[in-house]
Amino acid sequence: MKIKFSGWVLMVVFLAVFARLSDAQAQAGYQVGDAVSSFRLKNTDGNMVSLTDFASSKGVIVVFTSNHCPFAKAYEDRIIALNSKFAGQGYPVIAINPSDPGTHQDDTFEKMKERAVAKNYGYPYLVDDTQQVARKFGAGRTPQAFVLQKNGAQFAVRYMGMIDDNPQDATGVTKLYVDEAVTNLVGGKPVVITVTKPVGCAIKWKNQ
Repeated sequence: MKIKFSGWVLMVVFLAVFARLSDAQAQAGYQVGDAVSSFRLKNTDGNMVSLTDFASSKGVIVVFTSNHCPFAKAYEDRIIALNSKFAGQGYPVIAINPSDPGTHQDDTFEKMKERAVAKNYGYPYLVDDTQQVARKFGAGRTPQAFVLQKNGAQFAVRYMGMIDDNPQDATGVTKLYVDEAVTNLVGGKPVVITVTKPVGCAIKWKNQ
């Protein structure tokens, strides 16, 4: 008996395998409680931004995102809202794009600048052109969030994963993972849900 596979079935299988490879690479990154090494990346305004620039903050919300990814686009306004809500409380957003522009032209630095201006981001949008920062964090998808709390002279991971539980529909969200994590930290409480599985576009690593 011969089994015939349609083109879309083969594509689904390929994407599933690719996603697993990307997730496997991501597992090597930071875990909850780990101290984060400082990084220095180029912002869309042309200036270099370092994690040490936020030494006076209580923490930061690091979001790995991109221009091309439908999931990242769906979360864009929610990321802006997180910064609007929490920057004044000591937890500003830092957005980082690790996507390979050779794979997706929408992720070139010029396109990043255009998007930041068009949406009037109130936070840095940094290009991780070597993908080394994404690798250190263990990011595997866009968007993927990391809530960092200032701990002495360093920042420590307190939450990692999804921004919330509904990538498709902001009105259908029932769990605000990042919002709840930051709200707890601001209130001097521990984060209850510390890890969730990110849902989004797999980061295309340049060496694959």
